[in-house]
Formats: sequence, structure tokens, C-alpha cells
Amino acid sequence: MSAAMLSAEGCRERRLEFWKNLDPPPESDFLLLSDPIHLMYLANFWVDPISLGAGFPGYLLIRKDGHGKLLHDNRLPQSVESAQVEERRAISWYDGQTPGHGPRQLAVLESVNPSRGGVRVHDRPGDPYAAVVIHTLTQMRRQKYPDEIVLLRRCMSATDAGHAWARANIKPGMTELDVYGGVSAACVRAAGMPVIVYGDFAVSPGPSRRGGPPTDRVIEPGDVFILDFSVVIGQYRSDFTNTLVIGKEPTPAQERLARLCGEAMASGEKELRASASCQSVYDAVRRPFEKAGVAEHFPHHAGHGLGLTHPEAPFFVRHATETLLAGDVVTLEPGLYVDGVGGIRVEHNYLITDTGFDRLSNHVIALR
Repeated sequence: MSAAMLSAEGCRERRLEFWKNLDPPPESDFLLLSDPIHLMYLANFWVDPISLGAGFPGYLLIRKDGHGKLLHDNRLPQSVESAQVEERRAISWYDGQTPGHGPRQLAVLESVNPSRGGVRVHDRPGDPYAAVVIHTLTQMRRQKYPDEIVLLRRCMSATDAGHAWARANIKPGMTELDVYGGVSAACVRAAGMPVIVYGDFAVSPGPSRRGGPPTDRVIEPGDVFILDFSVVIGQYRSDFTNTLVIGKEPTPAQERLARLCGEAMASGEKELRASASCQSVYDAVRRPFEKAGVAEHFPHHAGHGLGLTHPEAPFFVRHATETLLAGDVVTLEPGLYVDGVGGIRVEHNYLITDTGFDRLSNHVIALR
């Protein structure tokens, strides 16, 4: 299993910044958090999803001085050892010799010392302070810290390897599931650890199927195949796309759609910088489609934010209201879907800077 992914310095800095940003401040001198997204962001605590512990996170006690104490059950996988906290406590739930001590979901929570009338989980919906906690952390997560960027680059690198495998190996006669298996294996090898791979592995004849999970559908010569997937490491994730024409040369109509998608992406890139409006990015992506008279075939967003969830703010949409911030990680993903031609979509991932962007994805975008 891979070593720690987010740094101790980064986690502590985020905990301190979190307390500073809380408005109104909490009444208690500590906060108890349980959302797996928050525990990864603030403590590098992640439960390996390829394990029996999947779905059973821990609890994080945070003090105003940034001190973090982690509580989790004793049956969680080795990945939890990389948590960046000052103190930890493993609660004995099941030893393999005697029955487990009550429901696993409650074993750790019941070990927390009650304070002021009982245990509160401050980021759990229903708690009076949950909205403040969740909104504060969601806003913080937009501007990525250096250790987060390092981890996102690991996701991107593994995704690049999956796209490279697809370009070299997809052929008629394979099923969509065959492609998924090959891409997943390539991503695992590149990451050097088990990873989650999800997304669109789909033949796209046009607007009737713009993507979707892999099926046992057999790929035929000339099929247009949309490969739009994410690699998840410690809950951070990539998300980029290429479209391939399988077993035949692309038709002139398919080449035209691909060229227009490339122009739309280049147009959107010109708007990517801190302080730019998300509306301006959407309009820039759509503009080449409008000029070519095909905008009605572009039915979805032009891109979105990316990080611990997918999609997340900011959103490049028809009625966008947000503004880009330095530290945002975003995608651009123009697509066109035409009956009788096929669906074509491309996508890159970017780190927003004060003056422009740093492109994080490096896969080849081409139909063949």
C-alpha cells in the first residue's frame, strides 16, 4: 500500500485555516467530524476501498490550535496508518475470537467522551452547526494546496496510462467491458496500487448514447468510442476524455466534429485564469460551435471543478454565476453528438493560476 499522500504540514495548515474561517465560530472548543471527504482533506485519512473496511470511516476531533485526534476501529486497513494527526486511537471492535462489540457503525462513536449533553458530529446533516462546517470546507476545497496538487498529478498520470493503453489496444470484436478491464489494469500498474476507475466506456452512435458504464456490447468496425474516465486515489480524482474511431478511418463528418471540439477547447483555454467569470469560459467553448452552426448538438456543460468529488464547483454552464480562483482545478469538455455521425467529446484538466493555467492531463486527443 502506498505511503501517506497529503503532507502533515498541509493537513495541519488546512485545520487551522478551517477554524479561522468558521462564521459564526463554534460554541465548543473542539469539532467532531466524520465525513470521509473532510477526514481526507484535513487528516489524510482514507480507507482503502479495496478492503473489508470500505464504508467504515473514522472520526476526527479538531481543536482550535489545529491539533487533530483520530478515532477509528481496529479492523480498518493499512491505509489509515498514513493519517496526518497528532494523536490517534484505535477502538477495539472485533478481535476475530469474540463477537464484535455492537454495531460497527457505532463502536467508535460510543467511545468518544460525551461533552455538554452528549456526542455531536458537527458535519453530519441534522446537527445545528453542520451547514457552517460543510459550507466552510466546501469553499476552502476550491483552492488546492500544494500537497493536493501532487496527489492530483498522481491521478492524472495513471489516467494518462489508461488512455495510452486504449489507443494501442482497442479493436473490433472487443466488448466495452474488455476495454474497461484493460484500461483499469493499465491505471493500476501506473499508480502502483489498487485504484478505482469509473466513467464512460461507451460506443456513441450520437445523442441517444453520450456515454455510460461499460456493457457487454461488442465493438464493431467504425464505431465511435467515448473514453471519459476518472482514477481515484485517496478520494482525489482525475477526469479526462478522448474519443476513438475503432477499426476504420474516421469519416469527414467525424473529423469535422473532432476539429470543432478541439477549437472549442482551445477557445475555452484562452479564458482560463483567476478572476475570469465561469460564464465567459462557457461562452468561449460554445462560440466555435455557434459559428459552425452546430451548437444545438452541444447539450451539456463546458466543464467543471474537480478534486475530492466530481463534479464540484466551479461550473462552466449556460447560466454560470461563479468566478475562477487561483488554485481551482477544472476541466474543459466540449462535445458534439450527431445522429448518423456519432458522439465526439474531448477533455483536459487544468490548475488555474493568476495569469492562466497549468494543464495537468497529458493524454493524446485524436480519433485514431
